[in-house]
Amino acid sequence: QVQLVESGGGLVQTGDSLRLSCVAHGRTFNFYAMMGWFRKAPGKEREFVAAFIGSTRRTNYSDSVRGRFTISMENSKNTMYLQMNNLKPEDTAVYYCATKRGGNWDYWGQGTQVTVSS
Repeated sequence: QVQLVESGGGLVQTGDSLRLSCVAHGRTFNFYAMMGWFRKAPGKEREFVAAFIGSTRRTNYSDSVRGRFTISMENSKNTMYLQMNNLKPEDTAVYYCATKRGGNWDYWGQGTQVTVSS
């Protein structure tokens, strides 16, 4: 079983950047087929943000963040990052990291709050 711990959230202004981190404890990220970031804004459903596919090292992004966010892995630190540039107020949400081994996203972190002021 893995424990995921996110950090790096905060309050920033429109156009600023933040880097979120997700550290895996108990398992290495190599154990999982996919690692990803999701977010949930108040009053909205949780939505997919970005994913890293372990076998191919390819990445996927939602249309709303493509070109502004970058997902990356640092295996030596068992850490996944989400670099967020040119942040917008609509990026305000709690951001979660998650892992996927089979068909479902099965382990989730506790989340980190990102607030972007206009």
